[in-house]
Amino acid sequence: MVSSMATCCRGKVADGLLPFLARMASAAAPFDMQELCARLVFDQTATPVFGVDPGCLSPHMPSMRVADAMDTVMEVGFFRQTVSPSLWKAMRWLDVGPERRLAAAHTVLHGFVTEMMEKRNAARQLGSEGGVLDGKVVDIVSHYVDDPECSDAMLRKTLLNYMIGGRDTIGTALPWLLYSLANNPRVVSSIRKELAPIASRKDDRGKMVVFEPSETKPLVYLQATLFESLRLYPPGPLERKNVVADDVLPSGHRVRRGEAILVSIYAMGRMESVWGKDSHEFRPERWLSEDGTKLRYVPSCKFLAFSSGPRMCLGKDIAIMEMKTIVAAVVWNFDVEVLEEQSIKPKLSILLQMENGLMVTVTRREERNKP
Repeated sequence: MVSSMATCCRGKVADGLLPFLARMASAAAPFDMQELCARLVFDQTATPVFGVDPGCLSPHMPSMRVADAMDTVMEVGFFRQTVSPSLWKAMRWLDVGPERRLAAAHTVLHGFVTEMMEKRNAARQLGSEGGVLDGKVVDIVSHYVDDPECSDAMLRKTLLNYMIGGRDTIGTALPWLLYSLANNPRVVSSIRKELAPIASRKDDRGKMVVFEPSETKPLVYLQATLFESLRLYPPGPLERKNVVADDVLPSGHRVRRGEAILVSIYAMGRMESVWGKDSHEFRPERWLSEDGTKLRYVPSCKFLAFSSGPRMCLGKDIAIMEMKTIVAAVVWNFDVEVLEEQSIKPKLSILLQMENGLMVTVTRREERNKP
């Protein structure tokens, strides 16, 4: 399955992301990088899940109703954490407020799954090479459709779990990472130096360079940059834990059975007591060994972007692979500049998405200027 995701990611970068950025560079037109990342990640997640490409990242830029519905699910999920259960359950029963929006979002999502399943089945019946993944890729649906114990309702929920899990971490993290890079040219220069030996081996003079996932895997500075961005801007800024038995925390705080504990991963990533006096600085070197050739060991209980212990994110390696492949292509081929006088801040949601998007311009890097 990892190879399938890698194939999809590489193809989407080459055929969707880079051509779009080239058009924007030629037109010198500003665009919302957060929306672009959302479209890219939605397609590269849905394609291996369903076996067909929804085409959100295409020249005509279709409506993103499904992605918007997923965002609504996250926002209402956050709302439920801020009010008493009796209140949101009453709102659900009355079909008002956020719960009404949530019901509408579920309708959109279930309709999307049905539509994608129909497209998948039709494409396979016709043997369409354009609609179905090649033989190197196995879609996730195939593992469930022939299971007699998997009902239609369970199948829909399972596929949506794959979609939300695969889309949200990467789609939320990428804009913050690119924003951080745009504000730290020194880091961009270091990443390009790490990419230069790989790019020099490619016979792509005058063309945009696409890096294979296998080529970016050993790049430690690129991965350190990714971790540094996740430290400051974790896609899931809050984690809720329910107390199952009375206990005393290492801090001395007493907790009672039935209580809920909210852990601010966002705040934890910026605490001087955890990360040192430079905790607010964007410094990838903190993740590297003294000679800069290896990643330094950091316990997961300190860095909770992918959770910890038995709840560790199952898609961690896939997420790292995809983000490194995407960022390598963007950083090597383009300069990204964030437009001034825009408010960059997170919105109220379970996810740390940017409330107003991320307006940027891109410039194609000339071959003679590349290291």
